[in-house]
Amino acid sequence: MVFKSKYNSANLRKNKFIGYMYKIGIDLGGTKVEGIVLDSDSNEVFRKRMPNGKEKGYEFLLNNIKSLYNQCVEKCLSDKHTVGLGMPGSLDRETGLLNNSSNLPCMSQKPFLSDLERILDHKVGLDNDANCFALAEAVLGAGRGKDLVFGVILGTGVGGGLVFKGEVIKGMRDCTGEWGHSTIDYKNGDEWHGGVNGAVEAYISGSGVQARYKSKNDEELATADIVYNYRNGAVKSVEAMDEFFEYFGIAMSNLIKFYDPEVIVLGGGLSNIEELYTEGIKRVAKYNLNKELYTPIVKNKFGDSAGVFGAALIGLE
Repeated sequence: MVFKSKYNSANLRKNKFIGYMYKIGIDLGGTKVEGIVLDSDSNEVFRKRMPNGKEKGYEFLLNNIKSLYNQCVEKCLSDKHTVGLGMPGSLDRETGLLNNSSNLPCMSQKPFLSDLERILDHKVGLDNDANCFALAEAVLGAGRGKDLVFGVILGTGVGGGLVFKGEVIKGMRDCTGEWGHSTIDYKNGDEWHGGVNGAVEAYISGSGVQARYKSKNDEELATADIVYNYRNGAVKSVEAMDEFFEYFGIAMSNLIKFYDPEVIVLGGGLSNIEELYTEGIKRVAKYNLNKELYTPIVKNKFGDSAGVFGAALIGLE
């Protein structure tokens, strides 16, 4: 007679990890939602990306997050885990409602955090995607080992996050990293999102570069095409990129003067422009105090998955 033990290999593995704390992170973007499981040493166990389903409405999006969360839980070998989520926008501290997010209009003015915790039946740490990016790069990525790290997002818009000794510094109104809305040409600059004249975002974001190219040349061109044409010597694109590098230098030198970080980590789609780390840095030095640049400006380690790593680091049990 053959006796079968109830302690099969899966049960033995799970029993081994009793008390072991996993970290689940979820990154909610404009079109996708990504989930990750990190072990207690922040090693990646599982990662998956899927469409967020925003076009089908708020409830459908919530259920997509729940589905991805359940898949993450299945990869944990113990019952203990934390959960964190990063996303565009922020919650109003007084009302608990989500502030307007152009990427996710179906979520505007919704009690997202309370709804999420209800549907997951778990506490959730919540922060914006720029802070999650900065935290991931500061703790695990290109800024690892430094106490004061500023993570810069150069994408469709401009944002960022400030991390000191592994903690995000938010400020009184959670806007410490919103340097993209600071002004560098108020008198002559065009009005940008939020009614700010001459904002940083109008000059060194993807949408800003495209808008300025169109206004000067009466021609629409994607940022990637502007960069391609610049590398091939097209006069209009050379002029556009020269302006981009110049304003990058002004904006970044201001950031360094404000925060004096030990390292700046660049993220977002425009961080892949390799000339930023040569010509761009030259322009930063041009406008820096004493014309010397001691602050390293480096490319990110985690690419467009930095946010999900950061989300895992802010989780609640």
